[in-house]
Amino acid sequence: MESYRTSIINKDDSYKRPHAKTESFAMDMVAARWFSLFGFSSLANATSNFSGVYKIGEGGFGRVYKKHLLVSSLLIYQGQLHGLQVAIKRCFVESSPERLSDFENEIKFIPKLQHRNIVKLQGYCIHRKERILVYEYMINKSLDKFIFGTRNRGSLSWDRLFAIIEGIAQGVVYLHLHSGLDIIHRDLKPSNILLDSQMNPKISDFGTARACPPDKSHKADVIAGTRGYMAPEYSNKGVFSGKTDVFSFGSLLLEMLTGKRNCTSYSIRERSYLSLHEYAWDMVFMEKAVENLVHPSLCDENPRRMKQMTRCAHIALLCVQEDPADRPSMWDVVLVLNGAAGAGLKTPKKPARHYGGKPRFGDLLRETRDRSKKTTTIVLR
Repeated sequence: MESYRTSIINKDDSYKRPHAKTESFAMDMVAARWFSLFGFSSLANATSNFSGVYKIGEGGFGRVYKKHLLVSSLLIYQGQLHGLQVAIKRCFVESSPERLSDFENEIKFIPKLQHRNIVKLQGYCIHRKERILVYEYMINKSLDKFIFGTRNRGSLSWDRLFAIIEGIAQGVVYLHLHSGLDIIHRDLKPSNILLDSQMNPKISDFGTARACPPDKSHKADVIAGTRGYMAPEYSNKGVFSGKTDVFSFGSLLLEMLTGKRNCTSYSIRERSYLSLHEYAWDMVFMEKAVENLVHPSLCDENPRRMKQMTRCAHIALLCVQEDPADRPSMWDVVLVLNGAAGAGLKTPKKPARHYGGKPRFGDLLRETRDRSKKTTTIVLR
């Protein structure tokens, strides 16, 4: 459920002090009934003092716990969560003080977001050095559990996968255009897409999100993202925009189609590829063999489904082009997914073997285990 995070940051004393503005902001939202303030003792009791028995996930940001509650024990200042399952994230603020800004982002953005494809934050807890977030519980956990490894037609059919693709795209369009906040997520990836009981996707983890006009470029002081999903202009120069999320969506879409991780090298017919992007481009535009690109469990003789798969592969490759000006907007992506301009799509440029210069944290990435899951943070001084 949680992504792992590796941080390179110059710590200072400001991370160790409680942020009064965070508490004031959160209390304002509690007063407005947007979400709830939980007592630490209530959350501790609900998880048997954060027992490993109830742990359902762990990442660099914190440990996540769940218990099926008739939540009379979860007393809050304004109301209760009656009989709901919740996911309780205990943040690593004391051991990783830089995570405090992630906590602030979560309570700043998520309560204001009302969309079926955005995860809901039920409330929070600030107690001494403790920072805890309480989310709606997603019974099917995260998307990466379904798209990597063994698949079968029953668990992830094409129609279901396509509905997930559309849901993610709609969620990003909402963040960029319709939320009223102009949010750029900056860390879209399978482990940050949660699935409810009906397999509806919910975008989560807004720790790296920024409120900026998506149609303009912005310079980041802190680069935070995950190898394979970070656009080259962002990973190399710290420049981001809505097209940064478009690149991440394209990488995610290729992984959903193929079941392969995008930061893995491939070799077929004596040809080597440094990335899934290169491999997919050759399969779609050189070999013209989309059926060899998609995961075997998705192969289908139904012409409608094959047309959708081909369109999705084409869209993904448009999204991962090196120059952000060449990428479509997320609104354009949604239109094309629904069949608009189906036969008139441009041919994307072939992915570069290396995106721009070597990232400043490249040495770290090469030494990191399971690189496709870890969010790396670096402060530009």
